Amino acid sequence: MNDIVKSDKGLFILEQRQSGDIAADVRELLSKSRQLSCRAVNSIMVRTYWLIGERIVIEEQEGRDRATYGEKILKKLSKALCSEFGNGFSYANLRNMRQFYLTYPNWEICYTLCSKLSWSHNRLIMRVQDKNAREFYLREALSQQWSVRQTEREINLFSYQRYLSKGDLTGEAPKNAENDINVRAFVKDPYVLEFVGLPVVAEGKEKNLEQALIEHMKDFLLELGKGFSFVKSQYRISTETSHYYIDLVFYNYILKCFVLIDLKSGKLNHKDVGQMDMYIRMFDDLKRDSTDNPTIGILMCAERDETVVKYSVLNESEQMFASKYLPYLPTEAELRSELEERNRLLHEKQTEELE
Repeated sequence: MNDIVKSDKGLFILEQRQSGDIAADVRELLSKSRQLSCRAVNSIMVRTYWLIGERIVIEEQEGRDRATYGEKILKKLSKALCSEFGNGFSYANLRNMRQFYLTYPNWEICYTLCSKLSWSHNRLIMRVQDKNAREFYLREALSQQWSVRQTEREINLFSYQRYLSKGDLTGEAPKNAENDINVRAFVKDPYVLEFVGLPVVAEGKEKNLEQALIEHMKDFLLELGKGFSFVKSQYRISTETSHYYIDLVFYNYILKCFVLIDLKSGKLNHKDVGQMDMYIRMFDDLKRDSTDNPTIGILMCAERDETVVKYSVLNESEQMFASKYLPYLPTEAELRSELEERNRLLHEKQTEELE
């Protein structure tokens, strides 16, 4: 049963529960009511800022020289409002409100999406130039409950372009031609791991990277994407004669399968591919339940050898992937270069398959 229900008058009220502990019940009511109050206040504030922006634009349209007239309006309005309502109505903030309205002139978007996020979220997202990208970030920030910091990171990392290259812009589980889940759409390339705080990782330092990822698991799960939950590090899988240890094991509730990650701080080689292929086969045979989809394996490497990728089982497998990781926040040029290279390789593979 929901904690919040809608009354006949259209007002949202809290549903009362009786646990037998009156103090606990009252604490729960107060906690939930405060959360609801904060969301309501935020929603009203964002809608109000949109209306203020609309009013400013309407006023500007009456002037002949709109640029000069608009600047005078903002300065005069800011002086009048700050004296009564405080610095929240500075010249810069009023410009933001004006831009907010101009960015989303359709009230429906403000009501259904923008007002569900904080003003800080909106100030970040409205500066994104591409209209489709803005809507993507609005929907993702809302559905994934991104913090302001995470939203800024996703924008800086061109997450829209990364998802666009995989065809995953619906927020739903992607489908391929056979109406099955498109696993490839859930695997990023590159992964950006700047949050671990490590320098460029040298060969033989996989353990350091693994430990750093575990310590920053919340950030790592956000970077992995939708539906991932952490299972265990150094997951032991045993046969009658040997024990093997997989660096990181996750479960994805959207894909409904286990995801194995093997960290490689050096250049990917054919032995790494063979080892992951064995891990996937063993996991499917020994750990996978009848309700699970086939296990996925990701070789997360500092440098990918395209010859190994092309002439190994990686080239044909729909369950094993090699993705480069960046232990630092790349520049726009670096990230665009990575995405272009990835798209080029995918195009070459698709061309070969058609031939």
